[in-house]
Amino acid sequence: MMSNYTSQLIKNLEDKAKLFRREILEMTFKAGSGHPGGSMSAIDIITALYYYKMTIDPKRPKWADRDRFVLSKGHVCPALYAVLAELGFFSKEHLWTLRQPGSILQGHPDMNKTPGIEMSTGSLGQGLSVACGMALAARLDKKDYKVYCMLGDGELQEGNIWTGAMFAAHQKLENLIAIVDRNRLQIDGNTEAVMSLEPLADKWEAFGWEVLELKDGNDMKQILITLDRATNIKGKPTVIIANTVKGKGVTFMENKVEYHGSTLKPDQMELARKALEIPGFKVD
Repeated sequence: MMSNYTSQLIKNLEDKAKLFRREILEMTFKAGSGHPGGSMSAIDIITALYYYKMTIDPKRPKWADRDRFVLSKGHVCPALYAVLAELGFFSKEHLWTLRQPGSILQGHPDMNKTPGIEMSTGSLGQGLSVACGMALAARLDKKDYKVYCMLGDGELQEGNIWTGAMFAAHQKLENLIAIVDRNRLQIDGNTEAVMSLEPLADKWEAFGWEVLELKDGNDMKQILITLDRATNIKGKPTVIIANTVKGKGVTFMENKVEYHGSTLKPDQMELARKALEIPGFKVD
């Protein structure tokens, strides 16, 4: 399996993720609001899902046999919007209308407004239960699609997550893969100070899940290897605990809780543009 992860594949995906980081910062800066920190920690995994792992068709966003992705931590939707636009689900011009009245791209995903969004999310704790329903529907409809659900680590403090976890294990939803964006920071500070999650892997295992730990959730090769392992697990749902860095990609943003829900100031944005310099990049 290792030989399939070519240097060219890794570079292509890393280049995509760099582009998406720049777009995340540009669209939130232009909007004057949003959640750049968690979007930056999550973008490598979302890039790998859509460009390497998932079976999708941007021209048929409601294709019955597509894989599903539920962004339960809906506030980091700039990351998902950037990927969907690049794939052609909608025009990139919409990125620069983020959070504006009448825009199809609001501050949390809206399945009724945005092509490619599987579920309206934002009220934390609900996405996993919805993903459970999608995964069970695949079995009942005799479909073989996979359901991926990205969770925030702070979100795991919501009780509904563990209701969904218990249900998925009971139903043996082997087509369900949850991914925890474990950047260890939530709006109020460090997750372990707000409400401790550890021992996190043991908790998921006790609920009946296969647990995979991604030591560096921003390393593209590790991501691909772990996703491939996850999709080969049989008889139970799988959770990937991905250890990521909030604000990854721009040094002064990394591991800083203040960038959870705050956009960059003009001078900071200039520094970020230099860190994420992309020839020919422009904002329409």
